[in-house]
Amino acid sequence: MANENQQSKNPSQADDARAAAFEEALRDQDAGGDAGQMVQDELDRIRGELADAQERTLRVQAELENYRRRARREMEDERKYANLPLLRDLLPVVDNIQRAIQAAEKSGEKGSLLDGIKLVAQTLETALARHQATKIDALHKPFDPAVHEAISQQPSADYPEHTVVFVAQDGYLLHDRVVRPAQVIVSTAPAS
Repeated sequence: MANENQQSKNPSQADDARAAAFEEALRDQDAGGDAGQMVQDELDRIRGELADAQERTLRVQAELENYRRRARREMEDERKYANLPLLRDLLPVVDNIQRAIQAAEKSGEKGSLLDGIKLVAQTLETALARHQATKIDALHKPFDPAVHEAISQQPSADYPEHTVVFVAQDGYLLHDRVVRPAQVIVSTAPAS
């Protein structure tokens, strides 16, 4: 009974023990008759099963390690980009604050209210940057469809072709992922 429990706990050791018994039986045989051949065949079969079991074990261990790495990477990405929905909701607020500042400056407003709004805008941008949400620097840069969205083209003699000449709406990145592309106007070759 104890021997059966030991075999069921570790099949590899049980197979090794059976293989050793067959090898001993082979050594005890004087002539290599039918019994010796049967024992040799059984020994070869057991060795093959053992090699297969070891190969399956290695394959399962490799699959488990790959699963662990993938799960760890997915968990890190979820943590890294967890603020993405919140950032998408806050960007229109940032845009509206910037529009309010621009409108006040155009109308010639001066005073503490405008200074207060500028301070709120600066605080909000600092908070976004602290959480790795950064503005995409687009103005006078080459057009990059991965981070820019061209809303128009404009002939320009001042800038090379495919250069951002105006930013209509700022874009933002969260770490290395685009939250919102910058909406830009891109230069074309001057009209001849």
